Amino acid sequence: MSTDGEKLWQIPQKRMQETMEKGIGAMKKRMESVELENLTAQGLLIDRAHEGSVHSTLIIPPSLSDAHGNWEAGAIATLIDMIASVAIYTETGTARGQVTVDYSISYYSSAKIQENVEIEAKVIGNRGKLTSVVVEVRRKDDGALIAVGKMWTASNEFRAPWSQPSKL
Repeated sequence: MSTDGEKLWQIPQKRMQETMEKGIGAMKKRMESVELENLTAQGLLIDRAHEGSVHSTLIIPPSLSDAHGNWEAGAIATLIDMIASVAIYTETGTARGQVTVDYSISYYSSAKIQENVEIEAKVIGNRGKLTSVVVEVRRKDDGALIAVGKMWTASNEFRAPWSQPSKL
């Protein structure tokens, strides 16, 4: 049943947005102690999220640059991994238990600090416990391709006892 002026087609989109915000909040909470991911996500804006896809933008901060002012390849890889996880969440509704089983990145060009980039992730396959995602990173001003990441993940219900010290 729709509410005050809300169209029926807006309700599923509103639910998806609420679900996304919940999932992103859960991901941020788990990452509070993970410095690399926090630095990488600094300034990241998720513009839209639909089932199986996420579009976001980022103005590259100085903290993610190399000695020449280029966006660090490792920071790009970390961002691709994070955005792929959000896309998987929109498809599966599962924020935990995704294990990367295959991950490749092709770099096509560089980007400088303070450049605005767009990151688009799409789930291209979901076969039960296996999910495949492609993430494209482009310069916003000219659309030039910076990097493409391809990832397969497997759902894993294992819950590690993080409070116990390693036996290694």
